Amino acid sequence: MKPKFLKIILGTILTSLLIVFTSCQQVPTDQIITIRSAYNTGWVEELFQTEVVNIGLEKLGYKVEKPKQIDYPALYISIANGDLDYSVVYYQPQHKKFFENAGGSEKLEGVGNLTPNGNSGYQIDKKTADKYNITNIEQLKDSEIAKLFDSDKDGKANLVGCNPGWACELTIEHHLQAYELEDTVEHNRGQYTILLADAVTRYQKGEPIIYYAYNPHWISAVLKPGEDVVWLEVPFTSLPEPMENLTEKDTSVDGKNFGLPKVYQSIVANKKFLENNPVAKKWFELVEISVADMNEESLRIKEGENQEEDIWRHAQEWVENNQEKYDSWLEIARKSTN
Repeated sequence: MKPKFLKIILGTILTSLLIVFTSCQQVPTDQIITIRSAYNTGWVEELFQTEVVNIGLEKLGYKVEKPKQIDYPALYISIANGDLDYSVVYYQPQHKKFFENAGGSEKLEGVGNLTPNGNSGYQIDKKTADKYNITNIEQLKDSEIAKLFDSDKDGKANLVGCNPGWACELTIEHHLQAYELEDTVEHNRGQYTILLADAVTRYQKGEPIIYYAYNPHWISAVLKPGEDVVWLEVPFTSLPEPMENLTEKDTSVDGKNFGLPKVYQSIVANKKFLENNPVAKKWFELVEISVADMNEESLRIKEGENQEEDIWRHAQEWVENNQEKYDSWLEIARKSTN
């Protein structure tokens, strides 16, 4: 073979190898955007939702840090200050005050509808409800009715409530005053999940129970509304700030006034981060996990699959089970530009 042709062949081979080598290179580290997220301390269901979102972010080319655990009010402040980029914890309208106190729409933005159509209110065991014809929480003004739910024998009903500092804690306290229940009902505050587990144990023993219920949550999979427990109505709608302007229409489900607004869970993110990352913003707008899927996940967590590696596996399984829909969201997000 002539030297001239040999040089041409070798040059072509080297050029081809260079193209292949270059195409296999990672994007330079300084061009990869790292995303920082967090969820509420101890609320592992939110870690599951975060992992579902983060898997998508990684597929879109971002690097994601391990999610942190931060309590609610501080979590919003961290996002507003730019110490975090986003969280899945924006429950509306319950967290409106957290949102506003952290800087409001100047620093934060709510995006998407991550888990739509949630609801909350008060539930009691169906056996007691049927036996004493209890349909409205106002009936607990009657001390004899209230004593049915007295688990610590102090003469008051023991209402399983929320963690101190949560929005639902303030709403329950408001309701006890508005419905004149302070003399007959005691609000048991603490670790919500632990308090609920105790209530389930009492239910299994045949004892009456009353508790604040949030859906999605494992409680709806363990004690099924309509079978094991029933929702209580309220005499009228009354809510604390910043929900004081909501009406009966806002707090009613299927014609029954539960006293608390329907729950819409969105992603809350740093506003500047969203402005600089339209692909991530579009992803936040699209990703969605149903209430039924969240109830199932919450039950798996409650039954012992509650370690970080379990939650990561659950998130991967959820993505695989919803692959076609998930991939379509990713494709739309990739096309987003400023």
